[in-house]
Amino acid sequence: MPTEARPTQELVDIDYVKNGVVVLKNGALRQILLVSGINLDLKSEDEQGLIMNAYQNFLNSLHFSIQIFVHSRRLNIESYLKTLGARRAEETNELLQNQIDEYVQFIRGFVGNNAIMDKNFFVVVPFDPIRIPGAETATAKKFFGFFGGNKTPSSPGAEREHAERENIGQLAQRVEQVMGGLQQIGLRIVPLQNEEVLDLFYNLYNPEAVERKGVVKL
Repeated sequence: MPTEARPTQELVDIDYVKNGVVVLKNGALRQILLVSGINLDLKSEDEQGLIMNAYQNFLNSLHFSIQIFVHSRRLNIESYLKTLGARRAEETNELLQNQIDEYVQFIRGFVGNNAIMDKNFFVVVPFDPIRIPGAETATAKKFFGFFGGNKTPSSPGAEREHAERENIGQLAQRVEQVMGGLQQIGLRIVPLQNEEVLDLFYNLYNPEAVERKGVVKL
């Protein structure tokens, strides 16, 4: 008998996205940064050396790992063509209307016959909370509670929220360090927000679908 297809949610490690922070099912946190690129071929030899040294110093300054990846997709021109269509509707000059029609046909044909790629660069900053095996058991809670003094007991939900705020604060410090290091190289960085993160993962998991344009451009 054919095996039943598993829901997509079971195949993705993401639990939810909150304030631009990706929360994984194991409690780990990820912040995704959109980073501009540098064309080293347009730089002089001295400038290339300065950039490479700055990049090396940036990597050596980190006490945690980061992930750098490049996302390439066929360029989505539908929004651009819609803009041209709206411009044509407003145009009263018949000659200009014909020129816009010819230009739209040219763009469609050119992009259809040539793989025009849109390339984005991302840096993923992680934070993995330290978990003590067995710390959730009743005995362990009593043991660790002894060192915390006689505090008013809080609900599990409040404890989770408190831990989450602390972890997000730790992640924010890492993000600030990464952004500062990349800016010293001359790069521009934009942290992705909720909608942009969701659109990015939609594009990653649906490579054949029309690209959703929620990711901000630098």
